[in-house]
This record gives sequence, C-alpha cells and structure tokens, in this order.
Amino acid sequence: MLEVLACAKINLTLDITGLLPDGYHELETVMQSVALCDRLVFSLRPQGIELQTDSPFIPAGPENLVYRAAELLQRVTGCRQGVHIFLSKNIPASAGLGGGSADAAATLAALNQLWSLGLSREELFGLAEKLGADVPFCLAGGTVLARGKGELLTPLKPLPPLGVVLVTPPLAVSTAQIYREYDRLLPGVHPDTPAMVTAIERRDIMAVAALLGNILEPVTATLYPQVYVVKKALKAAGAPGVVMSGSGPTVFGLCRDEGEARRVAARLDPGLGRILYTRFCCHAIKLAVITGCR
Repeated sequence: MLEVLACAKINLTLDITGLLPDGYHELETVMQSVALCDRLVFSLRPQGIELQTDSPFIPAGPENLVYRAAELLQRVTGCRQGVHIFLSKNIPASAGLGGGSADAAATLAALNQLWSLGLSREELFGLAEKLGADVPFCLAGGTVLARGKGELLTPLKPLPPLGVVLVTPPLAVSTAQIYREYDRLLPGVHPDTPAMVTAIERRDIMAVAALLGNILEPVTATLYPQVYVVKKALKAAGAPGVVMSGSGPTVFGLCRDEGEARRVAARLDPGLGRILYTRFCCHAIKLAVITGCR
C-alpha cells in the first residue's frame, strides 16, 4: 500500500494575458504549495478502480479527478492491475485551492510507483496536462511561475514557511461561470507578476504581501460580495496581505509565520465560513510505503 499526502495550492498572483488558439484563457500566475493536505491510500486489487471517500459530498466515480487519473494511466499504459483508493478530504472542495487537482496529481505519482509503470517525469506531466490546468503544478509543487493553461512551469526560489490563513465562505462557485463573467466584464486591474517574481527572488516578504493580486477577484466578488467581506475581516484581523485564490471563493491572508496565522485566524468570526491556518511548503506530494495492517 502507498499513502500519499497531496498539498493544496494558493495563487500569489493570477492574471489572464489573452486567449490561446484553442479558446482557452492564457494565464500567468505565481502558485505556491501550502501544507494543508488531502490524504490518499492506494492498495492493489486484481482489477478495476474502486474509489472511497470520507465525505458524502465528494463523488466516488468517473466524475472524480482521482478516478479519471487512474483510468487515464490504465488507458495509456495498458495496465490491467486494479486499485482501491481511499481519499480523506481536508482541502475544501471547489474553493480555489486545487484540491481535486492535487488528488489527481497524487494519483498519477502513486500509481506510477504502485503499478510499476516506469513513466518518466515528462510523461507524467504530459498526462497531468490532460486532466486539468492546475494538475501539472500539483505534481511539481513549491513556488512556481505558471503560464499557458498552467502547464508551462518555471520554478522560483523557495520562500520561507510563511503563514497562511484560509477562509472559505459557504458558497458554490463555478470556475466556468467566473471565466465567462470575466470575458463579459473584462476588469482592468492586472497584478504585477514580474514584480512579484522579483520580490520572491529577493525574498522580500513585505513586498510579496503587497503585490498579491488576482484578476478574477472582482469578478467573483461582484457575484458573491461575501468575498469582499472576508477580505475586509482578514485585513482587520492583522493579515499583512490578503487576496482571493484561484476563481474563489477562498480568500487567504498572508502572514509572517504560522504563529501569526494562528493568531489572525483566532480573531476572525467563525460565521465567515471555514477558517484554517497553515504555512508555505516546498513540495506538492509526499509518498510513503505502508507496511503491515491498518
């Protein structure tokens, strides 16, 4: 059996720079792994894919990216082995934190090992692209500048383990709807991603906090004003930098360390939504072989 921890991501900047020939939005985003993780356990079975989750709200069939990642590996490699996967969710779902993408990336890495497929890093990244825009980053992890649909990755100098407060309002946000609204509204304030990259290279933490930005934030907040309510609360609680992650609705506050993040989180009204605190980390996936019984 293999146990895998799959890390969530946040977007320090998120910008849309144009449209690609296939109609997808062209992105430029600085992404960061955080230590909030889902846990997946993989065990061999003679055939078939069986997915079990600890949440009644998470699908356990082909609509789940974990299941689709396993199916994709079988189809591409011709592998006839089966697997049972247990998924324990800690990352809020559909929240702009890449939880499904992280789980899919973990599945690619774990089954490549468990099924002895021998796929190269480049081959795994090629499969990750087929599953979703955030999946390649969720294989790579750390601090990364991503372009294209999210598959063109440039590693950046790792940042120290800064603290992060995550607040996820109880909202169901559709990523597709947010991008449609972006195309309609075309908000004009773009984050300064080159300046963010420079601040990261210089390890200038206060500049990083000041340069946080997300072109989709005003779009999501127009539809869901609670996003701005959460932003205001995080700033009032003392977070040096605050921005929405991905297409939302999660808003995060960047802090100097995990201790400060814990203190900021304690000052927030629980009615804002699900409140978590964590820290930056330099990896996306941790695999461990499980021996004996559990």
